[in-house]
Amino acid sequence: MNNIVQPLYEDNHLLIVNKPAGILIQGDSTGDKPLVEHCKDYIKKKYGKPGAVFLHPVHRLDRPVSGVIVFARTSKALERMNKIFATRKVQKTYWAIVKKHPPQKKGRLVSWLVKDTKRNVTTAYSEEVEGSQKAETDFRVLGKLNNHYLIEVEPLTGRPHQIRVHLAEMGCPIRGDLRYGFAKPNEDKSINLHARRLYFEHPVKKEPLVIKAGLPGDQFWEQFLTLEDIKVSDKDIERLH
Repeated sequence: MNNIVQPLYEDNHLLIVNKPAGILIQGDSTGDKPLVEHCKDYIKKKYGKPGAVFLHPVHRLDRPVSGVIVFARTSKALERMNKIFATRKVQKTYWAIVKKHPPQKKGRLVSWLVKDTKRNVTTAYSEEVEGSQKAETDFRVLGKLNNHYLIEVEPLTGRPHQIRVHLAEMGCPIRGDLRYGFAKPNEDKSINLHARRLYFEHPVKKEPLVIKAGLPGDQFWEQFLTLEDIKVSDKDIERLH
């Protein structure tokens, strides 16, 4: 099996995987093979599928980010999952590692974001400006270890680079995220942002799904699993909105 594809859940309607940092979701000008193509290869091999495989990402993760990503295996599932995300009937939980202490233990960040598509950079404004989109992000500090802080983040909206720019605006750029103000890169060019959990209702079976992605397999991430607040957080799933 393709070791890039780490399945978390699969049935006839969905394929949900744990995306490694550094892998594109879909192809771009680099020509690097994207995760969607690796997943198509996985389906072809596992199920002996001849010809083209229908598979489409329901949402996005930036290339240097790891964690849960959902693919639809049918057009019906894609349409319904798009509606679930559009109407915010999904709870998204991320973990981020920062070096600066947040100004408060928990709170909600609200701003208006504008993305410069040419530079691939998002700018936050304190009030609405032309071309901006309102963005809201809840956060709480889970703990401190070796002069770094682990923050749990729940984006209430889904804007480009929302978590990255919001934490940077708070004075806490994500470890390794040079684009938004961290001092130095990670060796593997990742950033320490991980899509930890998704909670939503299955688009066809109508059953609640809680999908949790294991942390990237490096010592820096895994040391945070010793924190008691993390064990509590992983059990703390709220109801859908």
